[in-house]
Parts: sequence; C-alpha cells; structure tokens
Amino acid sequence: MTKEQFAQELATQGISLTDRQKEQFDHFFRLLVEWNEKMNLTGITEEGQVYIKHFYDSITPAFYFPFDKVQTVVDIGGGAGFPSIPLKICFPHLKMTIVDSLNKRMSFLTHVANELGLENVHPVHGRAEDRGQEPANREGFDLVVARAVARLNLLSEFCLPFARVGGHFVALKGAEITPELNEAKKAIKTLGGKTRKVETFQLLEDAGERNIVVIEKIEATPKGYPRKAGVPAKKPLM
Repeated sequence: MTKEQFAQELATQGISLTDRQKEQFDHFFRLLVEWNEKMNLTGITEEGQVYIKHFYDSITPAFYFPFDKVQTVVDIGGGAGFPSIPLKICFPHLKMTIVDSLNKRMSFLTHVANELGLENVHPVHGRAEDRGQEPANREGFDLVVARAVARLNLLSEFCLPFARVGGHFVALKGAEITPELNEAKKAIKTLGGKTRKVETFQLLEDAGERNIVVIEKIEATPKGYPRKAGVPAKKPLM
C-alpha cells in the first residue's frame, strides 16, 4: 500500500487527510523505523506493510464507531502507539492516554507526540490492573481501545474498568472471534459491559480477517475489578 492509496482508502470511509496529517503519518513511520533499531517496537518495518498493517488497521474502528463524538480515549497496552497515534492523527481533538507496562516505550511515545506536534497525548507507565483501580483513571474515559493485547475475557478486565458508564470499549481483534466472544460473555457482563456489535471485514491486500468488537459500559464495574496484577491472566473470568 502506498501513502497515496492509504489516503484514498481512508477518504472512501469519510476520513479525509490534510497535507499536515499525511506528513504526520510519514514522520511517524520514519520514527518507528529509527527507534525500532534500538528497541523492539514492531516486526513490521517495510513502509507499505506499516501503512496497511499498523496505520490503516489502527484506524478501522473509526469506520464503525463515531470518534468525532468522544473526547477522552485510553489505549490499553498501546506499546508502539497502535491504535492510539494513528487515531489521534486522524482525530486531533481526542485527549489520548496510552497505558503500557514497558517504560522505554513511554519515551518513544513522548518523543513521537513532540515530533508530530500532537497535543493531549499522555503516555502512562504501568499495568492496566493497577492503573484501572486509580481514582484518576477509573471510569474516567469516554472510550477504551485495545489492539491485539490478550483474549477478550482477559482484555475486558483490563479495559472495562477505565470506561465511564455510558462509555464504550472497542477491541481490535483478528480472525475467528466467535469462540472468544462466547468465552468472554461472563467477563463482559460481570464488569458492567454489554456487547453492542461485532464488525467482521477483510483487511486490504489480503492482510487477513479483522473483527471490531464494540462493548457499551452499561453499569459500574464492581470494586474488586480489575484484580491485582497477574491474577486476571492466571485466573481469567470464564
């Protein structure tokens, strides 16, 4: 996928990039490759592949969810800035918090935000289980996003505590989502969520099946969740 095709494909979905936004994507790509040589950010570094498998893939939730209607977003396990940075470039009004347990990635994200001139980007070092219990974060966001972090039952415990009641959690998932959805039903309900829709589509250029799961937060998450760091992974809600 070329940069021009990337912009054209987004335009067909109603997202028109300005010259400045195109430049920000180009700059982000160059920073990703440069920093990837000193820390492991991604196994994908070829430009066309980065544009389709990282940039375009990160923006696909906006085809099914109204990002123009939300203000505060948190990306859980946002490592190298996916999906948070591409979404922030496309929707500059977003107040974007990025939570990741690896501190060196925070340095990268801070550098990216400064270099690209992105305001209201807040990298936060820590584990979701700990950060999700903090009053400053708990039920404090219009929208929670996560891409390829964990299975949906585990991911729901990491993410739903951050969403305000009436807010949403959008998970970017790969192929064959049905078993995960069935496995996650109890977790989603226990944590105050309700699955509103699942959108299945093929990523461009035969890059594989993707699923966007949209979960609404319909009631407050019980105080005991998320459980202490490490516990959800050992004893996932089933």
